[in-house]
Amino acid sequence: MPLFDLTEFFKLSSALNYNLSATSLNRYNVLMYITDNKRLDDDDAKDRERKGIVMEALDYLYSAYRQKRRRLGPMAVLHPLRTTALFSSTRTSLDLVELLTLLFHDILEDVKPGQFNVQEWKAMEEQFYGLFERLGPESESRLTQNMLHLTRRDNESYYQYVARLVENSRNSPEIVEIKLADRLDNTLDLRIDLEDPLARIDFFENIFQIMFVNNYKGYVPLREHSPATAINGAKRLYQLFKNAVLLSLIRRYAPDTAPRSQKLLFDAVSEAGLNEAQRTLIHLISYHVKDVPTQRGLILEAMQYCYSGRSNMVTKPDGSQLLDGLFSTYFGHKSSRQRRQQLDILYQNKNLMLEAAMAFLVIFLSFLNDETYYIRGISAEGIEPT
Repeated sequence: MPLFDLTEFFKLSSALNYNLSATSLNRYNVLMYITDNKRLDDDDAKDRERKGIVMEALDYLYSAYRQKRRRLGPMAVLHPLRTTALFSSTRTSLDLVELLTLLFHDILEDVKPGQFNVQEWKAMEEQFYGLFERLGPESESRLTQNMLHLTRRDNESYYQYVARLVENSRNSPEIVEIKLADRLDNTLDLRIDLEDPLARIDFFENIFQIMFVNNYKGYVPLREHSPATAINGAKRLYQLFKNAVLLSLIRRYAPDTAPRSQKLLFDAVSEAGLNEAQRTLIHLISYHVKDVPTQRGLILEAMQYCYSGRSNMVTKPDGSQLLDGLFSTYFGHKSSRQRRQQLDILYQNKNLMLEAAMAFLVIFLSFLNDETYYIRGISAEGIEPT
């Protein structure tokens, strides 16, 4: 199944959660899921030894994340496990240091001594450093460097962080793939539905009906509006913006000699963003912007905007086009407090949200259509209207 398939993602999450919830943590089953049942070495003894190190890492992760939750409520430890599983599915062979980097990619940001009592922290530190010592000097150094590259520094903007990571990928090429797998999991983890909201919906047929069929009554959803969650539509659009930033900076700064596995993950992030934009738009026309002539007008305006090329760049608000200034006004702030305020304002403007979803459809399709495409105005310094 495709990496970006939300139904398969739900199945993976359920299987991992089931094993993590067992009376005794079933490390071996978790290991099989996250490595896609692949070997870590052709030699049986070395394969067992390396898998033993990974299972020790799973013990540490479970202890480090046991009190933490994702924004929607599931156990936080699912994120590094799923990220590892998504990455592993793109590889024909697996590398121990890469697996440990995936499992520990957020550790330096997420796990702090103040979150545990003194005895717990001491035991965890001993386990952590003991695990590193089992790797040997070269692998230990490589893992440490990878973790530092993937950790966002204090007072470092997201743009600076991604640009630094991409620059360091010249010596550590796997870190770009690990970051892509991380963004893929974060994109798929925006919903906690029982099934993919796009299931049994032909998205493009509905858009065609809105645009061309004059007796179309509008899309009728299969169920009532679900209760609000911690991640609303405006916050989902912001996550799509982060994907667009990451993909643009990779296109601008990464070496041209990317392996096939990096392209698979790059395209999967694009496809996942494309699907999430569709889910957001379907939700808007189902519950918030239900008048078909209004839908048609907004889609036409977004189409003209995108076809003019303005969705390919960061723009300033000019008062005449809803989409002008979308990135610079609502998403691009380096201050998280200011960004939250702007996302709250965006959430109240459902017409703009509908056009923004259309613009993201075009952006992610453009990434898939053209291997040289990126959004102009996004750089290591931030976003600058062009």
